Amino acid sequence: MAESPNNGGHSNSKVTGVHREFSREEWLSIHNRSAGDYQRGEWVRESLLSVGKYRERMFSKARGKVLDVACGYGLNFGYLPHDIQLTAIEFSPVMLAMAKRHAHQLGLSVDIREGDAEDLGFTDNNFDTVISALSTCSFTDPVAALREMRRVCKPDGKILLVEHGRSQNELLGWYQDRNAAQMVEQGGCRWNQQPHELVKEAGLEILSNKRSLLGIFHSIQAIPGKTY
Repeated sequence: MAESPNNGGHSNSKVTGVHREFSREEWLSIHNRSAGDYQRGEWVRESLLSVGKYRERMFSKARGKVLDVACGYGLNFGYLPHDIQLTAIEFSPVMLAMAKRHAHQLGLSVDIREGDAEDLGFTDNNFDTVISALSTCSFTDPVAALREMRRVCKPDGKILLVEHGRSQNELLGWYQDRNAAQMVEQGGCRWNQQPHELVKEAGLEILSNKRSLLGIFHSIQAIPGKTY
């Protein structure tokens, strides 16, 4: 059994990459408040925008001991193979309760824990596969969180990400930039970031990155890369 996450290291942390400074407590409040809206938007996001297909394509590759970072309300669970050992981490207590209900509805055994992505609290080289979906936009510190995923992933393991960011269409990208502050305030979402650049900055080696829907969505397959 993996160690329990240590939640004590981020009580005074600040949120990076946003237009104004948020405390961790403010950031958590935003995500607790928007949890219901996120779930209600499932059909549009997962079916109309095809995010469900991206999850299925990426997360069917998971093997062995798997960690789902920022599991939200557990939407990734149903896309994973049945023969894995799954641990899931989520920092929002509201989302955490929803994830536990979802796992129960699916009849799955999932070790679901409250914890911060930036301080996972597991030993190095612990998991065969680390997954996360639509989460780098909402981490307190995206690069720190990705480095933690890298740290807990085995050297021969994989990190599978389904992310979103700034569109390759300049008009749509301009619209995202113009409304970025509002998106952060309303839902804690940095929707104009570049997730593949954050992945590189964290020291991960990208094996593939398939972009979809005007370049907004990224399906990234990466490995831990060299340790410096």
